[in-house]
Amino acid sequence: MSTHARPLAVWLAAASDAELERLFAGRGVRPDAAWNDFFDVAEALLDPASVDRAVSTLSRQDAAAIAGIAAGKDAGAPVDRLIALGLIDPDGGLFAPVVESVSGRSPVPAADSGTATAASDDASARAAELAFATVGRLADLLLAAREAPLALLATGVLAAGEKKRLTEIGIDSEDADELRAIAADAALVRTHERRVLPAAAAEDWLRLPFADRWTRLVTAFRSALPIGIRTGAGWLPPADWRSAYPWDAAWPGREQRLQRRARLLGVIADDDTEPVWSAQLRQGREADAEPLGRHVPAEVDRVFLQNDLTAIAPGPLQPALDVRLRSMVERDPAQSSSYRFTAESITHGLVEGETEASIIEFLTALSLTGVPQPLAYLVTQTAQRHGLVRVWDSETGTIVTSSDSHLIETMSVDRSLRPLALAAEDGMLTSRVRAETVYWALVDARYPATLVDDDGQAISTRRAPAVDDAPTQSAPSYAALIARLREHQGPDADAAWLDRELEAAVRQRAVVIVEVGMPDGSSRELTLEASGLGGGRLRGRDRAADVERTLPVSSIRSARIVDASAEH
Repeated sequence: MSTHARPLAVWLAAASDAELERLFAGRGVRPDAAWNDFFDVAEALLDPASVDRAVSTLSRQDAAAIAGIAAGKDAGAPVDRLIALGLIDPDGGLFAPVVESVSGRSPVPAADSGTATAASDDASARAAELAFATVGRLADLLLAAREAPLALLATGVLAAGEKKRLTEIGIDSEDADELRAIAADAALVRTHERRVLPAAAAEDWLRLPFADRWTRLVTAFRSALPIGIRTGAGWLPPADWRSAYPWDAAWPGREQRLQRRARLLGVIADDDTEPVWSAQLRQGREADAEPLGRHVPAEVDRVFLQNDLTAIAPGPLQPALDVRLRSMVERDPAQSSSYRFTAESITHGLVEGETEASIIEFLTALSLTGVPQPLAYLVTQTAQRHGLVRVWDSETGTIVTSSDSHLIETMSVDRSLRPLALAAEDGMLTSRVRAETVYWALVDARYPATLVDDDGQAISTRRAPAVDDAPTQSAPSYAALIARLREHQGPDADAAWLDRELEAAVRQRAVVIVEVGMPDGSSRELTLEASGLGGGRLRGRDRAADVERTLPVSSIRSARIVDASAEH
């Protein structure tokens, strides 16, 4: 039974619900923790393992403050966060388990530097080029996630198969997880059941010009930085990031990942210097993409359509145009400004909701050379074939029809479609599987399927629809836990603490010194080997008189367990 738990329990009981929420969140408490009262909470928070975990995650500033107090010095910095974490009492004193945890740790290093070196023009140009490429690759990742959710391993990293898929579209596998993290910070993707899906906000972001895309990414990156490397609205010079969490064994790896993200976004140059646009961000000012924009190519709004079914852009295509064009083309990752039209790519555009007319109208407006006849013919032929198979919901499941009886017969015996249990009936196919699942299975099997509504109108659908901007997994709520603790919060903390000490003594068969109030108002100390507690009475052998005693708990003013090691 820890004697330090009582003052912490008293402080916890007096704390507001908001303060308890912050403390529980800061200490990583589970919302379903099996605690009955604030004494349970205090005991758990002061458990050496729990204290070690909390102390190891302290920032350099907080670590220096707590180390100073442990050494009998002034903290030298505000200790509000340490109090909020339950590591320091409101009077500024350390709990004994905290002192033990801190005393065995390495000294807190001083900040490495207080300045950042300005980048040269060449280094700035390379940083801008990488930022421009990063924004493009992030768009590729979002479009890939829109096609099919990205699967995560239990460790939270992208699965090997997903990295291979991203590599095929030009994303370096070593950067894939960092790009996903950048997107998550900017609320462009959401993770649900170990799947990464594009958020609704991603659709708008994809159509923004480069400057606006980059601004949103770097602003979100700054906001998501851990408090140990933040200073006001900005951040510390990157050289100081290495020692930001001196007692956290996981920090070096995390710091390297943050540095990599900063380089990908162009806020740290490849020689560790700082471009001018990064200095503004570090100082807490608003992001300004204008200096960076001077180092990146200008975006264009036209392409050359060629007879060989390719399109060549004379520069980076404006994002809104690029996103739409890419829904109907195949793109060579090695040639970002080169596109190729195929029957499959046109079909993909039709699946995404385009029509023959909308494709021709878009390409006519986009082209510097008109729409070549071979391309127009490909679009027309593909569109005509696309409507051959129609899929819609029925009262009993799904109906599949086609004007081509041979297609119906082929689909009915296609082994790849067996899971759909397609049954031939009156010249059509039926299935108990829902229509959207049937539709995607047919698309994957390269049948010219179209999903339609009850009126026969085509329905545009995506395999991985954008999810709402609201987080799919909210922060844990401690409301139920706090309510239960409040219910067991009695008006007499001293009596509650005494009961716990006596229960602990009996449970441990410990020797306990009790102060007993006598009828004449005096008090007397007895040393008992506690053996039982019940009916409002404490039983135990009096060591001095060698007799069994039964004492009314109401007469006991205080109790303290004798340290067994101190008896020898």
